[in-house]
Amino acid sequence: MQKKQLTIITASLLFLFLLCSSSWGARIKDIAVLAGVRNNQLIGYGLVTGLAGTGDDLKKVLFTRQALYNMLVRQGITVNPEEFDKIKVDNIAAVMVNAVLPPFAKPGSTIDVQVSSIGDADSLAGGNLLMTPLKAADGSVYAVAQGPLTIGAFSFGGKAAKAQKNHPTVGRISGGAIIERQPPGAFADNGILSYTLRSSDFTTASNMSDAINQKYGDGTAFPIDSATVKVAIPELFSNNKVQFVASIEGMRIDTDSNAKVVVNERTGTIVMGQDVRLSTVAVSHGNLSLIIKETVDVTQPNPLAFGQTVAAPETQIDIIEDDGQLMVVEEGVSIGAVADALNAIGATPRDLIAIFQAIKVAGAMHGELIIL
Repeated sequence: MQKKQLTIITASLLFLFLLCSSSWGARIKDIAVLAGVRNNQLIGYGLVTGLAGTGDDLKKVLFTRQALYNMLVRQGITVNPEEFDKIKVDNIAAVMVNAVLPPFAKPGSTIDVQVSSIGDADSLAGGNLLMTPLKAADGSVYAVAQGPLTIGAFSFGGKAAKAQKNHPTVGRISGGAIIERQPPGAFADNGILSYTLRSSDFTTASNMSDAINQKYGDGTAFPIDSATVKVAIPELFSNNKVQFVASIEGMRIDTDSNAKVVVNERTGTIVMGQDVRLSTVAVSHGNLSLIIKETVDVTQPNPLAFGQTVAAPETQIDIIEDDGQLMVVEEGVSIGAVADALNAIGATPRDLIAIFQAIKVAGAMHGELIIL
């Protein structure tokens, strides 16, 4: 019975090992972008109406007043410009509307839009966005947005107090924009696909090209530079480009990158790549603490004496320095050994930042040091 259980456990571990081995590496769709398949930014200027007295002050925000006047005129309402300045409206707000147009978007489909106030409105809760054309960088209208806003926040208050939750001047309309025009673009000009690596690297580009050629034959893929890989569509997939692209996207390859150490001095965050290596170097670390205390003593005159009570501040400075330690880091150690060695001398994350900078200046760090 025990032998049978051992056999089952061994088979299960072998299956998991093969499963992990087959899934090793990064998918091409996660490390590369296909040229011609990209998002497009859309933006527009509009008005939100129906606010409960939390809109723009038309006396202060002139562009909101002008937009309201133009909107009324377009609707055929006759408005006297001289008397329009006397109108008091606090339920309307000027907003900027932005959205992301996905690739191959078809007219009639919908996308989400983000609405944000650009005036002095207190809240957009309960507002309704009027029809707003959304333009791309080329100045053409690709979508039209309209509908009620979802805020997920509130803001109430009076003269003495105010209660607010989240951000009430930014809202969202799910499916609030209807696409009116398909964005231009093609992803397979002359039967050639062009992939751009998200992080350019010659080794990764070569590995990607080799993996595709191994599956579809030599000459199918050829790297142009460290960031671009061209792929010729085989004749078998000339009428089914989507299937060919899908098969390439699911392929897993080994990726590579330069050895880097990224530090953020503001937050004390340190991220080190696995390929970072150090030459033999000695690191000395000592904690220096500077404690400054200030107390105030009060000096009073004697009874029945002429004088004034005077505050006499007294400053005390204490300097505490721990004994420094000299740690020798051997040449060619891995990143784990580097972390263990530096932790052994009691270095905090902020101390490590200064230590790494000094090691880099000494020429003992084989990798790029990036300071955010």
